[in-house]
Amino acid sequence: MRIAWIGLGIMGSPMAHNLLKANYPLTAHTLEQHKLDHLAAHGGTPAPSVAEAVRDADVVITMLPADAEVTAVALGEDGVLEHARPGALFIDMSTVTPRTAVTLARKGAERGLRVLDAPVSGGEAGAVEGTLSIMAGGERADFEAARPLFDVLGSTAALCGPHGAGQTVKAANQLIVAATLQACAEAVVFLERSGVEPAVALDVLNGGLAGSAVLDRKKHAFLTRDFTPGFRIDLHHKDMGIVTAAAREAGVALPLCGLVAQLVAAVRAQGDGGLDHSALLRGVERMSAA
Repeated sequence: MRIAWIGLGIMGSPMAHNLLKANYPLTAHTLEQHKLDHLAAHGGTPAPSVAEAVRDADVVITMLPADAEVTAVALGEDGVLEHARPGALFIDMSTVTPRTAVTLARKGAERGLRVLDAPVSGGEAGAVEGTLSIMAGGERADFEAARPLFDVLGSTAALCGPHGAGQTVKAANQLIVAATLQACAEAVVFLERSGVEPAVALDVLNGGLAGSAVLDRKKHAFLTRDFTPGFRIDLHHKDMGIVTAAAREAGVALPLCGLVAQLVAAVRAQGDGGLDHSALLRGVERMSAA
């Protein structure tokens, strides 16, 4: 399969490189020239535009920050729907609203494209290791066509339902992750202020019911205060907005979501938006200042 890849950010770059390592021919476009140069050095083909990247592709994959970028790349004059060949499979692996995913699927079908929404979870480490969890929405036949690619990119892939279902599951994922991060951050500050060695305590906690992938992945960040972004607070703030809006549309009350969304927004407003989402710890420290 000839792949067109749009977006070489923190997640997109290692994902594209994993497909190159698996010997898929891959053409990519992004706005940063140095990332295209790096891709070319590893066997990929850089493209000067979205149109040029997608023109001969069997599969088009987008991995972009938010709805605005996805909509522009997909529906713009130079975009995917305008230039991808009929019959191509268009997989959006960005995190956007379920409503946007449904719109892309409808408009894609009008242009003869097969569309999947397939957001991922696992952060930068999962992207590098090829161990992402991939949650897809769309038709079964299209999911099965994409499965060989998903097997390269992740360790878990599931068709969650019709178009938009993948994004709905991702929204739920982001709620759970944010709430768990906040709980872990509060626990770390509580332990430290109580005179308990946090490294030992977190090992014990991670061996019991309190253990989680979040604690396992973010323990080092919590203990060292190294908040080098693997997934930025800015993006998690955006995702909490997606959860809140989708819940409102579904008529579902999510009280914990509302609280955690405010805490994420507060940390972002205090200047930490570019840090890893484990920097929610800084918000707890500020609230706990003597």
